[in-house]
Amino acid sequence: MAVKIRLKRLGGKKDPFFRIVVADSRSPRDGRFIDELGYYDPVADPEVIEIMEDKALDWLRRGAQPSSTVKALFSKVGLLKKLEESRGN
Repeated sequence: MAVKIRLKRLGGKKDPFFRIVVADSRSPRDGRFIDELGYYDPVADPEVIEIMEDKALDWLRRGAQPSSTVKALFSKVGLLKKLEESRGN
């Protein structure tokens, strides 16, 4: 089973709100998911990115592949740097 870390869209029309979830790559965007890692609110000023870092690092170590958007969010909060540092030790 290929596991992806991706965004699940919530919120209304022209008012997006996203949850960062771990899901099977075959399930639909807003469908079933395995675990919730946090949320992303692009509408707020400044935008809000809230991630449970310990859970996210655990899933990345297990081999879950982040989508390109989630990868950008992880790098913005410094999570990918922490992953590289933990692998280096």
